[in-house]
Amino acid sequence: MAMADRRSYDASRRLEAARQTRRRIVDAAREALLAGGYDGMTVARLAQTAGVSPQTVYNSIGGKAEVVKAVYDVMLAGDDEPVPMSERPEFLAMRASTSPASFLAAYAHISRTIYERVGPLLGVLLEGGSGGDATLRELVATIDGERRTGNGHALDQLDAMDGIPSGVGRARLHDIVWTLTSPEVADRLIRRCGWSPADYESWLHHQLVAALDAP
Repeated sequence: MAMADRRSYDASRRLEAARQTRRRIVDAAREALLAGGYDGMTVARLAQTAGVSPQTVYNSIGGKAEVVKAVYDVMLAGDDEPVPMSERPEFLAMRASTSPASFLAAYAHISRTIYERVGPLLGVLLEGGSGGDATLRELVATIDGERRTGNGHALDQLDAMDGIPSGVGRARLHDIVWTLTSPEVADRLIRRCGWSPADYESWLHHQLVAALDAP
């Protein structure tokens, strides 16, 4: 094997090993968070469960907050592939919509899918985020801010496709969409009220259409 090929092969092996280590840490962290909450997960316990040293956790991902964010990102996407959310099938389907109603139906489906993936984790984080841990509160705020940014991108696409009606203020509509698609609303209806995910998706679609049609 040529020297250059050997170096490339060794680098690929190291990258894959690092990815497998990161995946093992994230999987262990997800289980710990869902079972024992934010306070129950420490880097030392996580390292022991994942079969690595605490320093490996820090080197691979970072501290506790970075680990939790990594778990959230993987659950949000459904995998750890380096593919932006905007390039995933459900978002491509939304962009391919031919009418505001079909666009909002696709967006409601995305919201349902996201809740089904990350709802349990968000429940843990939102519950803990109201306490005294400043790092967790900041993490929850970051996640919420990212969701609001995503709402804004969706409204940009809708506006470019058909235009937002002049009677609907863009800022007010953004507030309404951010609220309607919040995990707290989904959790109330699906987990606490016993709605099926399909019922929630249908309700959300109708609410989004009504918000767009509001004077």
